[in-house]
Amino acid sequence: MASPRPADLPDYEQAGELKFGKVGIASLRVRTLDVARLASEMRERVQRAPKLFERAAVILDFGGLTRLPGDDDARALVTALEAAGVHPVALAYGTPENDALAERLGLPVLAKFRAQYERTGESSAAEPPAAPRPAEPERPAPAATPAEPGLVQALPVRSGQQVYAANRDLTVLGMVGAGAEVLADGSIHIYGPLRGRAMAGAAGHAGARIFCREFHAELVAIAGHYKVLDDVPKALHGKAVQVWLDENAILQIQPLA
Repeated sequence: MASPRPADLPDYEQAGELKFGKVGIASLRVRTLDVARLASEMRERVQRAPKLFERAAVILDFGGLTRLPGDDDARALVTALEAAGVHPVALAYGTPENDALAERLGLPVLAKFRAQYERTGESSAAEPPAAPRPAEPERPAPAATPAEPGLVQALPVRSGQQVYAANRDLTVLGMVGAGAEVLADGSIHIYGPLRGRAMAGAAGHAGARIFCREFHAELVAIAGHYKVLDDVPKALHGKAVQVWLDENAILQIQPLA
């Protein structure tokens, strides 16, 4: 278990960073292995947005720790999170030891949640250097593939429906109802009321944005960084807004000029 912080030092960071993936499943990246604190943070999220988080599936990502938790600590965390109101359903992909831990916990391993957090170009210290390869003759560059046009959703997106624009922007001409979900690897433009969830930059593109004409969203997220409606000033409710990440990866919501 992680050692407690000195009482005289303020603690501004949360013990776990909650992000959303392409299918709307939350991934909890554990930064501090403090079971009670992680459970308390999750309980607070459930209480603030029960329609969004209560009984929600959660992926546990131990990649933010210097070492994996032991079996007892991992089981205690799963039990505590379930008591807080969510359901851990898998571990994020990691090392072979991580896979073995998942097997002992009786949980599957999901690979796609790992890439959102890791820096590109990073290699494992245990991985041997690649053997030199003989030079290959130069080949002509392939012809450029035209960019795929954005996806246009002409009909309203109603409760329980999901629309996903892979590798492109999404434009919704009508409303996104409560309980509905729209996702895009690019930006999202909504010309009607947004009452459900909108997640742009779903593949990790931090430069994506969300634009909507009437903001009542249950949740908005850019590259996994999210806010629920209770986090948004009431002065913005019902307004035309844009959502983006600033240079510090903090989600910003401001009215459209």
